[in-house]
Amino acid sequence: MQAPSAVTALSALAHEGRLEVFRLLVRAGPEGLAAGEIARRTGALPNTLSSNLSILAGAGLVSSRREGRSIIYAAAFDQMRSLLAFLMEDCCGGNPEICAPLAVIAERAAACC
Repeated sequence: MQAPSAVTALSALAHEGRLEVFRLLVRAGPEGLAAGEIARRTGALPNTLSSNLSILAGAGLVSSRREGRSIIYAAAFDQMRSLLAFLMEDCCGGNPEICAPLAVIAERAAACC
């Protein structure tokens, strides 16, 4: 991932409502959730949710697909992994104890998949 893409993704996540939606979609997994279900779980108004999903999609953090009359949104896990890798690329600077807690989190995340 290049710095401009990382900045776009981080900017999209730098909003409480968008971060809540993204984390919800990460928990939902690759199956994703219908827009109505996202609104129900977050309490977001339809126009606000639409805007938030559009910004997240523009940053490449969510994808959408149509199933019948519903639009299903899912976290873009490849983009999320790229962003996390970008953020940790130069982690530690030769001091592994700095990133040790992150390694534990990454191991737990890998185990769930």
